[in-house]
Amino acid sequence: MPDITPRDCFLQSKVADLRLIACPGAEELTNKIDQHLVRWANEAGLNEKTFIIPAECPRFQSGDAKGLVQESVRGDDIFIVVDPGNYSVTYKLFNYENHMSPDDHFANLKRIIQAVAGKAHRVSVIMPSLYGGRQHRRVVRESLDCAVALQELQTMGVRNIITFDAHDPRVVNAVPLMSFDNAMPTYQVLKNLLKKDPDISFDKEKFIVVSPDEGAMNRNMYFSSVLGCNLGMFYKRRDYTRVVNGRNPIVAHEYLGDSVEGKTVFIADDIIASGESMLEVASNLKERGAKRIIANATFPLFTSGLSKFDEAVAAGKLDYVVGTNLTYRLPELLERDWYVDVDVSKYAAYFVVALNHDMSVSSIIDPIKKIEALLASRK
Repeated sequence: MPDITPRDCFLQSKVADLRLIACPGAEELTNKIDQHLVRWANEAGLNEKTFIIPAECPRFQSGDAKGLVQESVRGDDIFIVVDPGNYSVTYKLFNYENHMSPDDHFANLKRIIQAVAGKAHRVSVIMPSLYGGRQHRRVVRESLDCAVALQELQTMGVRNIITFDAHDPRVVNAVPLMSFDNAMPTYQVLKNLLKKDPDISFDKEKFIVVSPDEGAMNRNMYFSSVLGCNLGMFYKRRDYTRVVNGRNPIVAHEYLGDSVEGKTVFIADDIIASGESMLEVASNLKERGAKRIIANATFPLFTSGLSKFDEAVAAGKLDYVVGTNLTYRLPELLERDWYVDVDVSKYAAYFVVALNHDMSVSSIIDPIKKIEALLASRK
């Protein structure tokens, strides 16, 4: 927040008393956001120990559940944090251990909103990984999960949605009258990239940004623009005569762009799921003579485990992966030498402070000045 510090915000009038609620599975990120808020508040002379209100969603053996908020929220400005991608949360279902799905997490979010029962001054939702975000458009007879979910939250009285690196930001068109902020952790990624690799050069002759597919062009275009380097891209040739695991299988990745020979290649995407596409792109670039491959994903899910990436790093096809803490990460992933974890909690806390004081978030969403200062400091 270049024009005013978070400490200054706490010295100004606020919308209402600020409170945080963590849905089950979002405790880690909520606690980190809370730590920043408490520090800023105390720097402003306030005596705050925490902004978190305890809440839970207990379940019966039949799988039914309820939301429970353990303190009064009347008149408060509530921010509910939810992580739809956290599959590590389990519950008993007819004596079976069941892992929570994105559907379960979204249902818990609605339960917490119900438990607030309209008593809060305002309800905002921090949902870093947008529920249903990958089912964002309709092709023939298909559901529009993300659009319907956003409309449902609007109907329930949610005023603001804060998300990060939405798969398709155009889903905001489903709720044109609701505040919807889609933030990109570009600055945080670059800051940690330089910390990991301080001698990296962004010179056009040594560095290039490559988009792994058409859908990731915007985020890679932004990286190449702020770094002043060239941009290449792959497009996926699919077999539209078949459907495998709910999608048309990829036949080949075709490359368009400048030569990557002898260069460091940076590939940015929103999600690493199985990682097959990312590894295929990395292998293709290595065959074209790329010197180093750096992969970046805002949501490092690794749904098929880490072994394929271990093998790729060992074989020299991939140097390292940069991810964020905006979703659940495998504990063993955090122990890998080839993984760089980026903490984005402070960025999320900026949004909370700004919204709680009805301030503009435009300067937070576009961190170009901070990126320019970061790159200038290297010179």
